[in-house]
Amino acid sequence: MAKGRRQRRGPAPTSRGIAAVILAAGASRRLGQCKALVDLDGETPLSRLASAARELSNSKDESGTPPPLVVVGPHEQEIAAQLPPGCELLPNDNAQAGRTGGLQLAIARRRGFDLAVLPVDVPRVPGAVLRALAEAWRAQGSPPMGWLAPRYQGQFGHPILIGSALAERLARFPADRPLSELRAYADPLFSLECEAHEILEDLDTPSDLANLRALLAKHEDSLERESE
Repeated sequence: MAKGRRQRRGPAPTSRGIAAVILAAGASRRLGQCKALVDLDGETPLSRLASAARELSNSKDESGTPPPLVVVGPHEQEIAAQLPPGCELLPNDNAQAGRTGGLQLAIARRRGFDLAVLPVDVPRVPGAVLRALAEAWRAQGSPPMGWLAPRYQGQFGHPILIGSALAERLARFPADRPLSELRAYADPLFSLECEAHEILEDLDTPSDLANLRALLAKHEDSLERESE
């Protein structure tokens, strides 16, 4: 069930739909290799998120969902060489300033769309979570100033959805201003409880990568036992 503060009513622009933005512009210094392209059971964080993003589309009430934007920085050439089919590359030459600057580029490229923001740091978000978030978003009327986040056992995670008008507010932020400060302008600010612990995962260090691979191996072992 979606929960949040009450939305103020008034004239609102019509959303063009939900566009996915995959944030992959980090330098991955702590990890020591390109975070978007590490191997996770035969897939990469980038390919996993691109696949999950397909669940955002809704042919019933949208004229079309644009290709996921992949915001890239220092690892642009590596990512371009392994860009999943159907994705669009968006270079950010000022990636060191933080995520806000990359999102501002995405806002300019996807003007009028609500945005689903998927950081590669959270690489195993199930497509079902994206589908549930999109349904909850549309049930609220695709609020132009809205901010929606998933929760697992009361903890907020990723990805988030932000409305097209709220995105325009973000476009006026300094590029180094934290994205979290946009929450103060959101209306409604709401969340959706889900059963996917993956929304809380964080891929930042070699230890994080080892833990994620161990989880995947454990899951694979469990599936093999069930099939015996």
